[in-house]
Amino acid sequence: MAAESAAFTPLTLPVLPLDDEVVLPGMVVPLDLSDAEVRAAVEAAQAAARSEPGKPRVLLVPRIDGTHAATGVLGTVEQVGRLADGDPGALIRGRGRVRIGAGTTGPGAALWVEGTRVDETVPEPLPGQVTELVKEYKALATAWLRKRGAWQVVDRVQAIDDVSALADNSGYSPFLTTEQKVELLETTDPVARLKLATQQLRDHLAEQDVAETIAKDVQEGVDKQQREFLLRRQLEAVRKELREINGEQEGEESDDYRARVEAADLPEKVREAALKEVDKLERSSDQSPEGSWIRTWLDTVLEMPWSERTEDAYDIQGAQAVLDAEHAGLEDVKERITEYLAVRKRRGDRGLGVVGGRRGGAVLALVGPPGVGKTSLGESVAHAMGRKFVRVALGGVRDEAEIRGHRRTYVGALPGRIVRAIKEAGSMNPVVLLDEIDKVGSDFRGDPAAALLEVLDPAQNHTFRDHYLEVELDLSDVVFLATANVLEAIPEALLDRMELVRLDGYTEDEKVVIARDHLLPRQLERAGLDADEVTVDEGALRKLAGEYTREAGVRTLERSIARLLRKVAAQHELGERELPFTVTEADLRGLIGRPHHVPESAQDPAERRTAVPGVATGLAVTGAGGDVLYVEASLADPETGAAGLTLTGQLGDVMKESAQIALSFLRSHGAELELPVGDLKDRGAHIHFPAGAVPKDGPSAGVTMTTALASLLSGRLVRTDVAMTGEVSLTGRVLPIGGVKQKLLAAHRAGVTTVIIPKRNEPDLDDVPAEVLDKLDVHAVTDVRQVLELALAPATNGAEREVPVAAMGVPPRLSALGEDAAG
Repeated sequence: MAAESAAFTPLTLPVLPLDDEVVLPGMVVPLDLSDAEVRAAVEAAQAAARSEPGKPRVLLVPRIDGTHAATGVLGTVEQVGRLADGDPGALIRGRGRVRIGAGTTGPGAALWVEGTRVDETVPEPLPGQVTELVKEYKALATAWLRKRGAWQVVDRVQAIDDVSALADNSGYSPFLTTEQKVELLETTDPVARLKLATQQLRDHLAEQDVAETIAKDVQEGVDKQQREFLLRRQLEAVRKELREINGEQEGEESDDYRARVEAADLPEKVREAALKEVDKLERSSDQSPEGSWIRTWLDTVLEMPWSERTEDAYDIQGAQAVLDAEHAGLEDVKERITEYLAVRKRRGDRGLGVVGGRRGGAVLALVGPPGVGKTSLGESVAHAMGRKFVRVALGGVRDEAEIRGHRRTYVGALPGRIVRAIKEAGSMNPVVLLDEIDKVGSDFRGDPAAALLEVLDPAQNHTFRDHYLEVELDLSDVVFLATANVLEAIPEALLDRMELVRLDGYTEDEKVVIARDHLLPRQLERAGLDADEVTVDEGALRKLAGEYTREAGVRTLERSIARLLRKVAAQHELGERELPFTVTEADLRGLIGRPHHVPESAQDPAERRTAVPGVATGLAVTGAGGDVLYVEASLADPETGAAGLTLTGQLGDVMKESAQIALSFLRSHGAELELPVGDLKDRGAHIHFPAGAVPKDGPSAGVTMTTALASLLSGRLVRTDVAMTGEVSLTGRVLPIGGVKQKLLAAHRAGVTTVIIPKRNEPDLDDVPAEVLDKLDVHAVTDVRQVLELALAPATNGAEREVPVAAMGVPPRLSALGEDAAG
């Protein structure tokens, strides 16, 4: 106890200054005696020790920027000798903190000061918080030492139990700055000092973790770049070897886009845009994703046929001969193409090929039922003009980018279908067929039909801009042919930009010619038969067209011919039939079965639909062309049926109104027509249109419904060979309708010989083929009374007859009864 109390008595010690260094209690440090101040302090301590027991003592004081700290460390000189490099040195151990007081005198040249030891004892037992702090510090120190591989030091740290000694042990930490060590030295409370040391160690470990993560990422990036660099150099070496093997020159590298752009025959603005992209490509790195986008864009631009054009064949007679040889009928389209070629020839002869930056292109809309040859006509037009042909299918397209292209910033961006069509054709003036333009839809991705407005506008398509290319593309020399089945499905603004050409279907004679010259040879080849092995006479072809198929086009006719030839080929392989063989009209039933469409005039009179009063034959226009339908009318029993009008057959509002008008006309003019109109007041009238699952609408069934009701009331049958169409008014006037040509062609196919049409539709007969008009007796009427006189057969007796009307069907492709005059 005496020694312990003596330790805390005032001390007089020589000062050993440490420049930018700090020694904490418990540390053992070697000091170089070559420094005059260090040597003076050690020698002074040795001189003082001669008169006192114990080892020489010095006061280790940090000196920062020439200023001494207020707290030093009592150190004992353990040994004096030579350091590892041979210079004289001393080994000094720190013993405890000393608070420095006033200066004093002493032996030697050193600076002597008075000081007082600092009490650093911690009361026992240790509080729980201090114990946890000790554990945390040891864990952090152990983690840091293990990372450095100092396993022996770990055991020494774990063996320290004194709080003050444990805190001062951080003086060995090389990551602590001089200021941090001075802060530890001047913190006299051992617990506070341990907290400070723990926080400093925790902060260093966090910084070390971040630094290690960054270093790892950097190293991985460097390794990847080095690996990629090595692989690219190897790839270049392989390519060089391949070029030497193939005898290619170094300058033929395909990636030299600048040379390719300068060598290409591009328009000036396109060349400028391409060179700008080449500059961007040269500035970008190989790893940049923008480089692949630019390369793809440049490839697309260089593949476009900017200066390629085919010379039109201005042999007008030859072009007409090509059209006639490849398509029978379709005179309107042939005339339009012939006119276009004639005008092009005259413009070229007079030097008017380009006027106002625009060339003389054409935009035609071919509208007609399926199977009439709209799509194949495009190839014939290209053949007749000597141009390239490309087809663009628009059916089901709902994305506007399909027409205008995607922006280049999108992943997988592509130019639009129009640009791709030009590139596929390989010329700037091809014939582009926009197939099924009426099937284009719209949704949240835009309206493709709206994007087509610029493409199909002759006034502005010479500066068409695709979103992907972003350069002007001249489409003014392109011949656009758009095909559609339903005219009403094409937007009005788009239809206004096109010249409308209607294809209303083929006559029976035209179908026979098409089958003989085109369909039969093609199907003979597909069936593996020669023309001299199987022949089909004209009578069989006519029966196939008239009774086995009933359509505006020829697709079903071609399928029937294919089925017929397959049957003959199979019978020959089975040994049932010898070749050559000629198919006659009588052989059809045995080969492909019974006819499906027998004309009403060919049936037994008792089995015809109009064999009972109240059934009239009408004409309709559908999406598949013209068609024949039957209107049935009946009166309900006055005791069981309610008065009024019942309509069935899934009718539209316009058709329902036509039925009301027909009924109102008969009620108001029944006495004049000598009809028992009293029954219409007491008994309910029912009008039915068979094929009830098919929607029907339009005003042109007005005269047909009036005739059916008049036939029912009068008991007079409607003539079997009579079909009619026309809108009826409340005063009995027959108003004009649309689709006269399609309806007359349908009547001709159905075997009808007499057709009643409105008087104001008489000019439309000019569009009907002459061979059809020769076989039809067409009556143009202005009043419904004329219709009744022509359509109703003479009464067999004076009494009114009521015959139950059976449900009768109509062809399933019926979708509308007609169009108004504007349609």
